[in-house]
Amino acid sequence: MATKNQTLRRYLNERRFLHMPAVYDPLFARLVEQSGFESVYVGGWISGSSRAMTEPLMTMTEQIAIAREAASAVEIPLVCDAGAGFGEPLHTMRTVQEFIRAGVSGIHIEDQVYPKRAHYHRWSVDEVPADDFVAKIKFACQARDELDPDFVIIARSDTARARGIDEAIDRVNRAADETGADLGMLFPRNREDAIIAAKRSRLPLVYVLAHGTSDGRPMFTRQELEDMGYAVALDPQICLLTAYAAVKPMLAELREAGEFRGISEETFRTLRKEVEDLTRLEEHYAIEEQTVKPPASSASPDHGA
Repeated sequence: MATKNQTLRRYLNERRFLHMPAVYDPLFARLVEQSGFESVYVGGWISGSSRAMTEPLMTMTEQIAIAREAASAVEIPLVCDAGAGFGEPLHTMRTVQEFIRAGVSGIHIEDQVYPKRAHYHRWSVDEVPADDFVAKIKFACQARDELDPDFVIIARSDTARARGIDEAIDRVNRAADETGADLGMLFPRNREDAIIAAKRSRLPLVYVLAHGTSDGRPMFTRQELEDMGYAVALDPQICLLTAYAAVKPMLAELREAGEFRGISEETFRTLRKEVEDLTRLEEHYAIEEQTVKPPASSASPDHGA
């Protein structure tokens, strides 16, 4: 039986376009899987935000813990944001090893400084020199090859924001030529740059569908990205922001009115059953009935005459 890492590698070799919604817990990971997606994603923004902090404050241990829990709940591969690799090339090698041991199938590593700065979220780019970035990706790939060659390394450059698409493409192409990276990721500023990037990159590219960002990057449909030649679409905010949009007015109504009428009790029962099914509660019942929970007819001794 193929491992999840082997499955992800096969998808990439088959040039199957992968759309990966980002999750921050095992329940949503299972919902993504149940919905028919072939792979799932844990991003840095969603990890930090779900913990009421910013991504730059997340430690490697914290990010891996979130990814491990989500990955262990599903049979599909999971890809994770590994930031700037959590250090220099030697530290990045350990990052790769720990993500592999956590059951993750791939990570992206970027050319930002480490520790990452909160101003990243204001689109400030504090990139490391290209040589340093290439060295980090090279040693990340070395760690991958030593432990699990099917693990996927994505070379991510953020430099298009400050230095233009040509610089970002050049960095991704150096990763293609010098490191053994599997995919590239960059951030085109407009539709023309998105088309150019897919044509000029020597690595299959990942596109980030960042809902709600204020930097004006274009949004595309999955079919548009596939037609342009992209290999993967990451949807990093979709689950958390949609859940937040639903919960916030519910809480306001609950506080103001003392009850929430936006969902009927019948629908609540349906939703609760769906959540219980995702947690495989019926399987738990079955095991208990075979072990610690005997049938009701024999649950108590017969004290007849």
